[in-house]
Amino acid sequence: MISLNIRAWLGLVAVGVVMALLLFVPAGSVRFWQGWVYLALFLGLSSLVTIDVMRRDPALLARRMKAGPTAEKRSQQKVIMLVVSAGFVALLVVPALDFRFGWSTVPLAAVLLGDALFAIGFGLIARVYRENTYASATVAVAPGQRVISTGPYAIVRHPMYASALVYLLATPLALGSWVGFIPVALMLPFLIWRLIDEERVLAHELPGYTAYQGRVRYRLIPRMW
Repeated sequence: MISLNIRAWLGLVAVGVVMALLLFVPAGSVRFWQGWVYLALFLGLSSLVTIDVMRRDPALLARRMKAGPTAEKRSQQKVIMLVVSAGFVALLVVPALDFRFGWSTVPLAAVLLGDALFAIGFGLIARVYRENTYASATVAVAPGQRVISTGPYAIVRHPMYASALVYLLATPLALGSWVGFIPVALMLPFLIWRLIDEERVLAHELPGYTAYQGRVRYRLIPRMW
């Protein structure tokens, strides 16, 4: 049987290949330099996070590898993740098409800002992983799971979603496409739907979660929502 670590690396390589195809085939050119920088950042940061999780929390690594529509047990979440997965594809393809056909122009400073925000989003995700070993990629309560209320969870109830929001908003900028914000806008309602549904599951199945909701008021953005 292939070890968990090997499967994780093979999965990352596969994701990298798919991302490269989604970026450079629609772009019609390997001169899409924003795509190369974005891909290098993604693979580099993903490798660092993967190494950290491998060494520190193999159980979390196993949980994170079970992701996507087929990994969800409830039909509602299967639908949400199907749409979100399509959104992630569009998040790469639309900027690539923008590069090819010249629909919009993003200044270099904004592209670099997008790269920086992308790295920050990844860093925040890594911080969530360090705080919560139960940060599963599916909506479910694991045996023995407890409420985490420290670190980023003391600020918002869903720091993983907050970190992903930074990642999502950074991507169109990093890829040099204003048009790329359209997939982000289409994905957001489904991510919010997923977050609200996850809260219902946690409140019903995870002891102490309703008390935690009372202590930490904000779901996603401090002092807003």
